[in-house]
Amino acid sequence: MIPINVTKMHCGGCANAVTRAVQGIDPAARVEFDLKSGSVSVTPGVAIAAERFADAIRAAGFGAETVSRAV
Repeated sequence: MIPINVTKMHCGGCANAVTRAVQGIDPAARVEFDLKSGSVSVTPGVAIAAERFADAIRAAGFGAETVSRAV
């Protein structure tokens, strides 16, 4: 799972746009949202760098930053 903080995402239409952006680079990716916190969790279907998902979300007009996870 890849956590991404997304800004300017306020409604279901925004969530659909983010999903289309993510699945545009990985059609098998599963995308989960928390609209209140602006967080998105991407479960990739193939090995793709987290930053590529954030780039795709930014290209769709949203702010996006990957979240570092402590190991």
